[in-house]
Amino acid sequence: MYLSNKIKCLLLFSCISLIAKAQNAPKPYGAIPSERQLAWQEKEMYVIMHFTPTTFQNKEWGFGDADPAIFNPTNFNANAIAAAVKAGGFKGITVVAKHHDGFALWPTKSTGYNISKSPFREGKADLVKEMMLATNQAGLGFGIYCSPWDRNNANYSKPAYIDEVYYKQLNELYSNYGQLHTVFYDGANGGDGYYGGSREKRSIDASTYYNYEKIWTIVRKKQPGAAIFSDIGPDIRWVGNESGFAAETSWSTFTPISPSKDKKPSPGFVVEATLPTGTRKGEFWTPAECDVPLRPGWFYHPEQDGKTKTPAQLLEIYYKSVGRSASLDLGIAPMPSGELHPDDIKSMSDFGSIIQKTFATNFAKGATIQASNIRGKSKIYSPEKLIDNDRYSYFATDDSVNHAELVFNLKNKSRFNVIRLRENIKLGQRIEGAEIDAWIDNHWKVIGKATSIGGNRLIRLQNYIESDKVRLRILKSPVCIALSDFGLFAEPNMQ
Repeated sequence: MYLSNKIKCLLLFSCISLIAKAQNAPKPYGAIPSERQLAWQEKEMYVIMHFTPTTFQNKEWGFGDADPAIFNPTNFNANAIAAAVKAGGFKGITVVAKHHDGFALWPTKSTGYNISKSPFREGKADLVKEMMLATNQAGLGFGIYCSPWDRNNANYSKPAYIDEVYYKQLNELYSNYGQLHTVFYDGANGGDGYYGGSREKRSIDASTYYNYEKIWTIVRKKQPGAAIFSDIGPDIRWVGNESGFAAETSWSTFTPISPSKDKKPSPGFVVEATLPTGTRKGEFWTPAECDVPLRPGWFYHPEQDGKTKTPAQLLEIYYKSVGRSASLDLGIAPMPSGELHPDDIKSMSDFGSIIQKTFATNFAKGATIQASNIRGKSKIYSPEKLIDNDRYSYFATDDSVNHAELVFNLKNKSRFNVIRLRENIKLGQRIEGAEIDAWIDNHWKVIGKATSIGGNRLIRLQNYIESDKVRLRILKSPVCIALSDFGLFAEPNMQ
């Protein structure tokens, strides 16, 4: 009985201790991410694929009048495309199931303008399903874009199109193609088109016509794990350009601003100047997605052969997107044959190899670390959490301390040119300024600086640094620090 009571006391003490430790955790600061947004952040890079009759017309935007008979790729292989994407280090594929031309790549019941009217697979094809199966088999996330604008449909701009066509398409796509990691919406809203043969220009009120609040409800019901991308989120915002670059200072929090005082912001109806940087202390957690095509255009054009972005160009985009706590969404475009151009495959593969080699070794691992302050002097928040393998374990300071200095004594003298910082974004985006020094020639030398950190900050140095001691100085934060990762890496020699 004595032993039993003693065990009970020990268990009770352990529970009380754990509760006390949990209560001592830093309070979240501002808006914080959902589980779906955390999963999105961890993917970092994915692609979006454009392939419709527009490809066979050698156009960038289809007018909506293409004969379905022209869509007949002779060598389409979804597994080959997925393999090329995976070799590039990308973690997902978003398929453009319907672009602005209105042609559906699945046998939808909502419109006759779909893949079943083409000769591809003898009229029995479902390209969305083929891509879904290949993507899943490759272990990649699968996403879908179905354009709200439809230049083919006779009822576009009328209520009948929304209720009888577009919502039905979304319900089909979100119900029949497995679990989606993301869904994509853009701001292309009306203009000239075929529209059932009328060949005219049609305008809509982008803030009301589609009723995006209802669309978000459809997504949440059918695909609760899918992160929604659009100009304004709600999960991921557009970065405001198609160069693939996030701003140097990039906040994951965001308050969208409407161009009109009497209307709410919506995709295609927002003040775009607010998109690149986000909003410090914004109302919502809405980090940026940086979309950029691998070639000059989003669709394949033979005259653009030889203009595929090089691995070096992709690397710059990577550091200015993923390295600024955003994501990289790279546009890929099959040729009319259904295959990716060999240049595109090689560029992605070489880029993926560079990324893999760069981050294979973290020279900060095994370092001994001194910190100017540790929250409650507790091992739970010790600086060693910065070099473990848990993305969300973290070093923290006391509530009254909003700056810190950490010295990393490396196991060996190391040569590196990339510095990685990550906050525990489950507690919000906190840090507003940091500098990194290296011990060189018996004194500290500033080698890197950053403003915003967020879920992932990569500082790419102009030159390689050799040192056995590095110092991180958190200079500015409105609240105590909650930093989860510090890494030192070296790009391979690319000469």
